Amino acid sequence: MRGGSTGLPPDGTWTDLQAHGLGGQKDLPIPLDLAVAGAVAALVVSFTVLALAWRRSRFDRPDAESAGRPAPAWLQTIVGSRAFTLALRGFGMVVFAYTAFAAVFGRDSTINPFFGIFLVWLWVGLVPMSLLFGPFWKAISPVRTINRAFAAIAGTDPAEGLYSYRERWGYWPAAIGLYAFVWFELVYPHLTELGPARFWCATYVAIMLIGGALFGERFYERADPFEVYSTLVAKLSPWATHEGRLLLRNPLANLATTVPGPGLIVVVGILFGSTGYDSFRESPTFVTFVQESSLHGDLLRNAALIVFCIGATLALILGTMAMGLSSWVPAPVRAVLARVRSGTAPTPADSLLPDGVRRRALPSLFAHSIVPIIVGYMIAHYLTYLIETGSRTLILASDPLSRGSNLLGTADWQQVTWLSYHPTLLANIKVLAVVIGHVVAAVAAHDRAVRLLPARHQLTGQLPLLIAMVGFTSGGLYLLFSS
Repeated sequence: MRGGSTGLPPDGTWTDLQAHGLGGQKDLPIPLDLAVAGAVAALVVSFTVLALAWRRSRFDRPDAESAGRPAPAWLQTIVGSRAFTLALRGFGMVVFAYTAFAAVFGRDSTINPFFGIFLVWLWVGLVPMSLLFGPFWKAISPVRTINRAFAAIAGTDPAEGLYSYRERWGYWPAAIGLYAFVWFELVYPHLTELGPARFWCATYVAIMLIGGALFGERFYERADPFEVYSTLVAKLSPWATHEGRLLLRNPLANLATTVPGPGLIVVVGILFGSTGYDSFRESPTFVTFVQESSLHGDLLRNAALIVFCIGATLALILGTMAMGLSSWVPAPVRAVLARVRSGTAPTPADSLLPDGVRRRALPSLFAHSIVPIIVGYMIAHYLTYLIETGSRTLILASDPLSRGSNLLGTADWQQVTWLSYHPTLLANIKVLAVVIGHVVAAVAAHDRAVRLLPARHQLTGQLPLLIAMVGFTSGGLYLLFSS
């Protein structure tokens, strides 16, 4: 770096790549137990009000895809133009090429901006960008752009591949990719070495390009971990498109249009569980346990990440599949016998659901309702990390080869650390983000439940999912402020 005016360390001490700038309980202006109790009370009260006043589905409708108000004509003209699309694609390719240049020719040190662009701008920055602008990664994705360029050269349609993407694969490839990323970011012991980070990114690009060639752009919608993540978060934005028209839509109505599919609940569970693990791994309890254990620390960290991701996924699956079980129809034995005899009668567990909907489909149908919780935790957990390390990355990006250059004119800028000097404000933001995320999730889940469950069972049928959300609220706040 030039002149040292930014106050950044000269080399290798960028430790908040692995410690996300969170404070602990000292940040809370109120006791932790009171914060948890208040958050749980807000969730329970919200559920009660919904149960009494929200008797019909308002967002989960057959015409949900076309619902919304048309965007202003001038905005529709801009967004719908080919020039705007090419500009976004060009922006994505320029950032991709610049990042690749830093990764290949830059210094093997954490002052290389490649780390910040990859781990902060891409992973954490996708959340606010997708909330504000819709499916941001889909719009700028360099792998989509490269795939289209190859298709143009070959004279083929980029939307079509050599084979059809099988629906039974669903979101499973994206789930695998997301776990590979969170493992690399949170567990891999050599995260801050340039070689492994380059290898991860090169593998991702290669798989995406091969997948696009084989299965067309459908592959990116289901298999690209960053696109699937960005698109899920974008369902909470006010923007939507239908038949080429740009629409302004209630974010909850937008959320209800999330396309269910195999593996979607696992995607949600990995996103949620990995964030919980990120808080847990910094807690004094876990740090002390790792230090005192006879087992290798890497083994314990791997096991903990797996437990958090599987645990979150199983909790979501059980919480959704148990919906309505407290209201089984009478004489369940007779219903089971009827099914055995005819082979077509519904089981007691399925009898409260509409025709064509089976209990095993519920996790996928309700997975969208967990997205607000994920967004709330991402804001609470990574806000400081995004602002402080993100601004530091912008400073370092001006010198991709670490030779004292100032290509972007940002080398002399100051890192933004204002939020860390206001712990009370930061704590309030954290708590509000978690609480609001859970309340919005409760609304989304209730809206779908009133369509799927009969009127007399809509209250008791939702209790299992409510219990799961209460556990997420209290456990999440405890982990967040115990690290």
